[in-house]
Amino acid sequence: AAGAPKPLPSSGPKSLREMPHPLATSSSEEMGPALTPSPDLLLPRSIADKDLTLPNGTPVDTSSPASSSSLLNRLQLDDDLDGETRDLFVTVDDPKKHVCTMETYITYRVTTKTTRAEFDLPEYSVRRRYQDFDWLRNKLEESQPTHLIPPLPEKFVVKGVVDRFSEEFVETRRKALDKFLKRITDHPVLSFNEHFNVFLTAKDLNAYKKQGMALLSKMGESVKYVTGGYKLRSRPLEFAAIGEYLDTFSLKLGTIDRIAQRIIKEQLEYLVELREYGPVYSTWGGLEVELSEPLEGVSACVGNCCTALEELSEDMTEDFLPVLREYILYSESMKNVLKKRDQVQAEYEAKLESVALKKEDRPKVPTDVEKCQDRVECFNADLKADMERWQNNKRQDFRQLLMGMADKNIQYYEKCLTAWESIIPLLQDKPETK
Repeated sequence: AAGAPKPLPSSGPKSLREMPHPLATSSSEEMGPALTPSPDLLLPRSIADKDLTLPNGTPVDTSSPASSSSLLNRLQLDDDLDGETRDLFVTVDDPKKHVCTMETYITYRVTTKTTRAEFDLPEYSVRRRYQDFDWLRNKLEESQPTHLIPPLPEKFVVKGVVDRFSEEFVETRRKALDKFLKRITDHPVLSFNEHFNVFLTAKDLNAYKKQGMALLSKMGESVKYVTGGYKLRSRPLEFAAIGEYLDTFSLKLGTIDRIAQRIIKEQLEYLVELREYGPVYSTWGGLEVELSEPLEGVSACVGNCCTALEELSEDMTEDFLPVLREYILYSESMKNVLKKRDQVQAEYEAKLESVALKKEDRPKVPTDVEKCQDRVECFNADLKADMERWQNNKRQDFRQLLMGMADKNIQYYEKCLTAWESIIPLLQDKPETK
């Protein structure tokens, strides 16, 4: 549905201290009803009764708690969190490498499909490089300072450690850039931003960069927030709770990220040893004819376990770690918005003090003080609404992430179990022929 951007829903008078903290260690009674299982986590009978098979083709008895079906398929994930009618769809795909005299870089195809009246055409396809995405994010921060802008993946990589032109790195970055645009697309205010419109539609984005967006409305950029000269006395309890939560959240995620990287490193080291382990049995089998069959079986079994472990490590690297890093960056973005809110409140408090110190009686509050108060209220409402939206997205993303991780681990151990069970008949005693 075309038209003006919808106002963000307000979280109302409810204090964030009343909201359950997902990292808290308090009892279930203190956490309240928020931790009770959602109905969409229950396994529908139609799925539970369905015959399922493992990746290796083995039938699965879903009545057994030890068996694995796809845990993600058991979850009914609702992509439309707000029940809003979606009228804008954006995807990032088809990365291409460009080699020029001065530099080598990657571009990505950005495809847009929409029914909004703000767009002249129903479909667009443009190519963008990373610095274009970075330009967009900076413009969104400038023109929408009261809102949480989704993070971009880190620009720089450690030279010699990660090849930024490798297929794996480019694909990981493509997924992150696609997620970045989808976050903006799903936002009821950011998705209507004129800079975003230009990013999606302009064939030559550099022309707009040079013009400084002079042809576009500057209403969003007209409000400039003071960055110094004022000191906030104290944050309201609600926003102090947000700050404390973000500090704890980013600390916990950083710890999980470091541990996960260490686990992956140790898995890869184990994989190197395991790959040397299997051929030893094959060589041994060539020396002893009577033992050749079971030894070759063990060698093949170890090879299958190597393949399963390699797939598990790839899934952790490509699917698990990027989500952790995105939310670490997300928490930093939220902290920056919180600081901007504090600066506006500090400015407002300073102006009130200035008015109070003046001896002459004034019949009403000066206009600049009223405008500053409006900015504070606008910041408060937008920040609370974006925090609520971010919490909803976070619960959705981490539920899917952790269920996927559990599913991948179960599949890994099932593949190893199947491989070892396949050689048991070769190792059992056979009756001697007379």
